[in-house]
Amino acid sequence: MATSLRAAADGTPPPAPPSSPTHPSAPPPPRSRRSRLYRWDLRLSPYAFVSPFFLTFAAFGLFPLLYTGWLSLHRVELGGDAEWKGLDNYANLADSEFFWNALANTFTIGVISTVPQLLMALGLAHLLNYKLRGRGFFRVAVLAPYATSIAAATLVFAQLFNTDYGLINTVLGWAGFDPVDWESSKWPSQIAISTIVIWRWTGYNALIYLAAMQAVPQDLYEAAALDGASRWRQFVSVTIPSIRPTILFTVIVSTIGATQLFGEPMIFGGSLGVSGGSGNQFQTLSLLMYEKGWVTGALGQASAIAWVMLLLLLLIGAVRILFTRANHKKPGV
Repeated sequence: MATSLRAAADGTPPPAPPSSPTHPSAPPPPRSRRSRLYRWDLRLSPYAFVSPFFLTFAAFGLFPLLYTGWLSLHRVELGGDAEWKGLDNYANLADSEFFWNALANTFTIGVISTVPQLLMALGLAHLLNYKLRGRGFFRVAVLAPYATSIAAATLVFAQLFNTDYGLINTVLGWAGFDPVDWESSKWPSQIAISTIVIWRWTGYNALIYLAAMQAVPQDLYEAAALDGASRWRQFVSVTIPSIRPTILFTVIVSTIGATQLFGEPMIFGGSLGVSGGSGNQFQTLSLLMYEKGWVTGALGQASAIAWVMLLLLLLIGAVRILFTRANHKKPGV
């Protein structure tokens, strides 16, 4: 009260009373239009930037996947209407000799191509990890096969493995061996196709291993050298355990690629490439799916094969997760 009287005597306005439940403070001024736009921009811009990926994935990834699953439950012919069949397409695959033959071929070609490929890639990466002259040239050179198209590489190898005039049979003849029928025999044809895969992907995996090896601390190698470990012992006891996650990654990726193998056997077989040779000796799951869908016109059966391949890939991913968890639980890993 005294303060108010003193302010009145001086001619100055009295101070504003403190805010209280009975005397609330003045409301804040309304936000400007620019500040509201700025706030919405901060909230919505990240979603706008990532939306093209999700829209593209939904249109070309998620929708075809779901639609293929729907087709696998129907009997669908090219140009015809869909007829509900339930799980009959899957039951027919279980009773089909062609399906089990394609599954076995996919497995054997995958093993023949993946195991030597990764072993050679490890060796190449170990050599490129040393301080060699012209390391940049060699690193680019090992990646050159990966940059070559599948069609060009397969056509060249088809000429090399030609039964009548191929270079491989010519060299075998010089060594005193009989010519090998690389196209009509089961194991020779699968070895020839695996050779194409090995040639294309070894350098790619070697560079992945090289990047992992360069991240290994040099202190580990110095400690191993002080203990008297040779270079081979350092490679086995230091390098391999250090890049184990990378090795597991390449194993999974190579296995997935082998499951989806299509271009190499298709072009290698020529006019019989769709059926995997005259006796289906190198027909893979991808070739069988293509034959069912676009040669015989059974889109429902082709869709069922596609979903079986998806389930196999999911199974491979689950095995990889279990293997990774088991390694993490081991002491010292």
